Amino acid sequence: MGLFNFFSKKENKQVLDEGLKKTKTSVFDKIATAIAGKSKVDDEVLDNLEGALVSADVGVETTLEIIRRIEARVQRDKYVGTSELMRLLKEEIAALFAGDASETEGFVLSGDHRPFVIMVVGVNGVGKTTTIGKLAKHYSDKGLKVVLGAADTFRAAAVEQLCIWGNRVGVPVVKQQMGSDPASVAYDTVSSAIASDADVVIIDTAGRLHNKVGLMNELTKIKNVMKKVVPTAPDEVLLVLDGSTGQNAFEQAKQFIKATEVTSLAITKLDGTAKGGVVIGISHELGVPVRYIGLGERVEDLQPFNAMEYVDSLFKDVKL
Repeated sequence: MGLFNFFSKKENKQVLDEGLKKTKTSVFDKIATAIAGKSKVDDEVLDNLEGALVSADVGVETTLEIIRRIEARVQRDKYVGTSELMRLLKEEIAALFAGDASETEGFVLSGDHRPFVIMVVGVNGVGKTTTIGKLAKHYSDKGLKVVLGAADTFRAAAVEQLCIWGNRVGVPVVKQQMGSDPASVAYDTVSSAIASDADVVIIDTAGRLHNKVGLMNELTKIKNVMKKVVPTAPDEVLLVLDGSTGQNAFEQAKQFIKATEVTSLAITKLDGTAKGGVVIGISHELGVPVRYIGLGERVEDLQPFNAMEYVDSLFKDVKL
């Protein structure tokens, strides 16, 4: 069974265009200004383009790769006017994303086994628990049975927030006392999901290092314990990042990838920032596909990620 679009394509596109407006207005419109009056793509145009991409928090390495690709296209095609630059940019940026840029990603729920287990990681404050609640709502609305696991046992607020989402969405939350072993909660959650014939399990985890147990050991233990119940678990390790923090999000991603095997990304809070270009750099440099992006507070503002549509929105109505 697969889950690609939660809403109609038109609704998704409207939310995406609105959510990326700050990034587009602040940075990508400036690209047009920077190269206005130029008849061809020369060194000055490329320098201006490089500055605009870096200011969008695309990242230095990814920006240099984009410039290298544009230079190669210009050299190969001999003459490229600035009127063609936007098309080239869109094509080359979309090609940098990990995964298939032509399809909306989201999670593909395998029909081979149930439950499909998603382990969610990320530092406190990035919107991790909210992302879990929105995913649970989407799956529940599709008629799938969902169980949530409150394995961030070190923060009362995290457990409470997850329970609020569970009540709101109408899905059960497995929890234990504060300070309990997170792996024990994960074990109980997966066991409960099997007993109730659930389709999807989403496990919330702690987002910081603790005095006695390192994050790497803790996340590894959670995964190993779940495998005792479901050998394929977790099917996905979803890292949630706050897009509004720009390069800080990139650093967080690198640290979590060191700590555990991250298979996918959800990047939140893109509606409130002009740093939406960070999505490009993170996916490209770390080689991890973006599966979801958060574009606001509403449930429908969490969208399955489509690289081509994302790039189209960034360059929408940009005129040279």
